[in-house]
Amino acid sequence: MAHETAFAWALIAGMALTAFLLRAVFVVPGSRLRLPAGVEQVLRYAPAAALMAIIVPDVAMSQGTLAIAIDNPRFVAGVVAFAVAVVTRSIILTILAGMLVLTAVRLLVS
Repeated sequence: MAHETAFAWALIAGMALTAFLLRAVFVVPGSRLRLPAGVEQVLRYAPAAALMAIIVPDVAMSQGTLAIAIDNPRFVAGVVAFAVAVVTRSIILTILAGMLVLTAVRLLVS
């Protein structure tokens, strides 16, 4: 039992050290570290890609299956919210439009 506890603590310490070192690589050098222009350009898309990776499966899936159809309230609301975002570039209007459409479609489909 004591061996397992020591191993668990060593594993936690190792993971913490790894996480710290991975972050320190970019923080410690400060402005002296210059990434190549291509890498900087690719990294600009990382937040959008991460957000899409989180949102798209939730919007396009229903009960574990692909549900790209008019009877999927989340898909319809997502499409409308995307269109509003493209046209208006307003976060508030995008959220309001998505929530209103989601509520309306849920009421109509149920």
